[in-house]
Amino acid sequence: MSATQTSEKISHVTTTITITNLVDEILAERNFITSDQIRSLTLENVLVDTGNPRLCLPANIIAQLGLAFDTEIEAKTAAGVKKIRLFHRLSLTIEGRKGVFNCLELPGGQDPLIGVLPLKDLGLQPDLMNQKLIVLPNRGPNTYHLMY
Repeated sequence: MSATQTSEKISHVTTTITITNLVDEILAERNFITSDQIRSLTLENVLVDTGNPRLCLPANIIAQLGLAFDTEIEAKTAAGVKKIRLFHRLSLTIEGRKGVFNCLELPGGQDPLIGVLPLKDLGLQPDLMNQKLIVLPNRGPNTYHLMY
């Protein structure tokens, strides 16, 4: 098989995600704001990036959601070590599974990415052959939840 044929067979997984400002959700639960005031976005065709550990969002989405700035960290990138802003208190829903996460801010114009840590936490596994996410069982003898 030639290099061209090989690269054509490389597959990727995309998914639909819903990101919500967790503080807004809590305020609505306690009746400080109404449910229609909760800042939330549904994004389609978000790339699952198995080489990335975290959820990464562009600055404009972070701003739309009003996510809270946490700290600035240094991260290794293809261009070397860069300072990147970390935001916290967001709710992430994928394939009906929901969890609380933080995210890294992507430079302007880049598309959102889902890394392996949110996927593992939500019990989701990329199936590159079929270009989809597998929802792992969360109950019974084959549960993805592990406790050591």
